[in-house]
Amino acid sequence: MSQARALMIQGTASHVGKSLLTAAFCRILSDQGVRVAPFKAQNMALNSFVTADGAEVSRAQALQAEAARLPLQVEMNPVLLKPSSDTGAQVIVMGRVIGTMAAKEFQAYKTQLWPLVEAAYRRLATQVDVIVIEGAGSPAEINLMPYDIVNMRVAELANAAVLLVGDIDRGGVFASLLGTMEWLGPKDRRRIRGFLINKFRGDRTLLDPGLDALVKRTGTPVLGVVPYIPDLRLEEEDSVALEEWRPAELREGSDRLVIGVLRFPRLSNFTDLDPLMAESDLSVRYVTEPHELEDCRVVVLPGSKNTIEDLDWLRRQRLDGAIRQIYARGGSVIGICGGYQMLGVTIDDPHGVETARGRAEGLSLLAIDTVLERIKRTERVIGEPVDAWVCSRHAKELSALSGYEIHMGRTDIEKPVPVFAHFEDGGNDGAMLPGVIGTYLHGALENPDVCAELFGVPPPAVQAKSANYERLADWFDCHGRNLSQLGLTEVGR
Repeated sequence: MSQARALMIQGTASHVGKSLLTAAFCRILSDQGVRVAPFKAQNMALNSFVTADGAEVSRAQALQAEAARLPLQVEMNPVLLKPSSDTGAQVIVMGRVIGTMAAKEFQAYKTQLWPLVEAAYRRLATQVDVIVIEGAGSPAEINLMPYDIVNMRVAELANAAVLLVGDIDRGGVFASLLGTMEWLGPKDRRRIRGFLINKFRGDRTLLDPGLDALVKRTGTPVLGVVPYIPDLRLEEEDSVALEEWRPAELREGSDRLVIGVLRFPRLSNFTDLDPLMAESDLSVRYVTEPHELEDCRVVVLPGSKNTIEDLDWLRRQRLDGAIRQIYARGGSVIGICGGYQMLGVTIDDPHGVETARGRAEGLSLLAIDTVLERIKRTERVIGEPVDAWVCSRHAKELSALSGYEIHMGRTDIEKPVPVFAHFEDGGNDGAMLPGVIGTYLHGALENPDVCAELFGVPPPAVQAKSANYERLADWFDCHGRNLSQLGLTEVGR
């Protein structure tokens, strides 16, 4: 059985644009009629998604599969790490949690994962013509090279041409590209077929002396200088992207609805808020201090990878009082996943899933109790919001919604209250009171009716997403050289 050809996108660091460039190549090749799939052997990210059969993978690979017009499958991301502290992470292998490990423990364990990574790649390679592989961080992390299962070792497995990407927006791009090449061995350097300089702003001609010097020093061509893409509404891989997010300034007297989102230290699946960030009639603000909530009419407690510790942080920051003030003056409080758990009376952790403390007191805005369990629920669901939302602007029936659950807690409702949604399998989700809504359902805000009920506006991002993939592909295709330089354009013809 024939194996797919491969292109690998590596970078000089994290957040240089590898994920979006991988998605761009997936859409470019798909537009050419090529069967193409994304692959990332190991990802470290708190934004995740669920395959149709309930396996958990990185949100970035879900976006790339969508760009490739291919159903998401676990082989596209066989190993996922979700940091739960500064030194440890939950380890997910082939879509299932195997435990939480400290960094040194995982370093030793990682060598056992290579046969699994290799098998996943080979299975995927029998299904398509081309695989676009995303690396992680930098291939020149000299302390990690002996344990590599995601960068040059994967390039060798796939016999992949490598495109090395540098981010000029943060400065030092020439040093980072050259330094990466210097640290690589001769065999790995030969795999790098070209450089791409990403996120450029300014006069392109001013770069020419640097580009000429880089090519002369390395013998490697620069295949493109890609300008920064403004207002691209596609999901980010992790919360480092929020450092670049700035809400639009509110004009004096503006009646725009201001939504405050708590930026937890272990913020997870913040992509739930992306539909709101794309809406011009809303102003979404990520907050860490009480004064930042003063003009907010809605506060959102998003997902968390360590609910109890982030709840402690919330109290240390005195955000609990600010949340109660919003509720007291008639505003709305919305909790999603871990944020939903925080709205309750108690969170119990009898198995030490997150902490050795055992129990934490919630905000008591909803009469619910949560017990954290060892088994994670990862499932796509289809259902409908309750027939008449007691918290809604207009009591009416809403259209069906779909989403996914990723959580390790079981939440019990102490007394009957309206739920957020009914599922097709007969189950229910969430709990509501006037002014307070809690749900486990990620992706619920992509439903235009839900957003219209909660915020008064349907989000355009749902309809515009496909157009953004085309914009992304056109942008990179326009500012990079022809794909034929990487030997991929004739694949699948």
